[in-house]
Amino acid sequence: MRVLVTGTEGYLGSLLAPTLLAEGHDVVGVDTGYYRYGWLYHGSPEVPRTISKDIRDLTVADLEGFDAVVHMAELSNDPIGDLIGDVTYDINHHGSVHLATLAKEAGVSRFVYMSSCSVYGVADGVVDETSPTNPQTAYARCKALVERDVTPLADDSFSPTFLRNATAFGASPRMRFDIVLNNLAGLAWTEKSIAMTSDGTPWRPLVHGLDIARAIRMVLAAPREDVHAQVLNVGSEENNRTVREIAETVAAEFPGCEVTFGPPSADNRSYQVAFDKIRRVLPGFECEWDVKKGAVQLREVFERIDLDASTFQGRGHTRLKQIQHLMATGQVDEKLFWTVQP
Repeated sequence: MRVLVTGTEGYLGSLLAPTLLAEGHDVVGVDTGYYRYGWLYHGSPEVPRTISKDIRDLTVADLEGFDAVVHMAELSNDPIGDLIGDVTYDINHHGSVHLATLAKEAGVSRFVYMSSCSVYGVADGVVDETSPTNPQTAYARCKALVERDVTPLADDSFSPTFLRNATAFGASPRMRFDIVLNNLAGLAWTEKSIAMTSDGTPWRPLVHGLDIARAIRMVLAAPREDVHAQVLNVGSEENNRTVREIAETVAAEFPGCEVTFGPPSADNRSYQVAFDKIRRVLPGFECEWDVKKGAVQLREVFERIDLDASTFQGRGHTRLKQIQHLMATGQVDEKLFWTVQP
């Protein structure tokens, strides 16, 4: 299968693309390059040819000849949405719908969209794909809007699938330390202390980046009728954990690390997610990574590369810091398009 993957130079894209290549797919990447600075370690035996282009600038010609598009390239995480909410909508909502429309016009038959369990926002009990969405941030609202606007494009020639990923964790060559488990592991390694500013009672579903990559590969391999216009939560019930449990599990894998908690947080996001549908739709899918195994993996990586505090705290591995740097230095304009450099 000839597959176009957007965001191949990102946290998840740098994990997905090599696994697609290893399975024999013909892979081409698209990435605008915001996060090329964030290389943590060499971990990809083979990487695809990547086109340096903003998804907002893609044309039908760029997508012709592909069997599938896997769309991962959006502005990631809530702090960026708080900083530049209008641009988040421009890229994550309108840019993603634009890409899906181009893909359909170009004759691409499969479109796999990286949505998020964050669309559930605040929920009592366990939610599944039929539950109402309740997004609390610009990032999450954009995910829900893309699902809403791309679904009507589905027909006999164009088949979208929406993967609502739990919060990702785990090591990646293009590492992110601004997501919960990875951040806690970095603190445990560099400071030997996890000082939570909240009581850690909210629930979060987690999933390793390699399990997300596996779900994507299985969607691409599945019969079209099984995944056509389907929404699938990606994760496992085992990895529905409170933030307190995540912190305590991580701390236990880093000798000498102490963990403390604070008062209840003003952040009301809390939800547990059911993942039985993906196991029905994709027989054989199971998450291979849990929180403990992920913490062990990160500790081993940190030992191997001798992770220091400046790297952990640096802009290369924190999306908001890198975007702020690009804006402050004039490398991108107010809409996050690259500027012409002298």
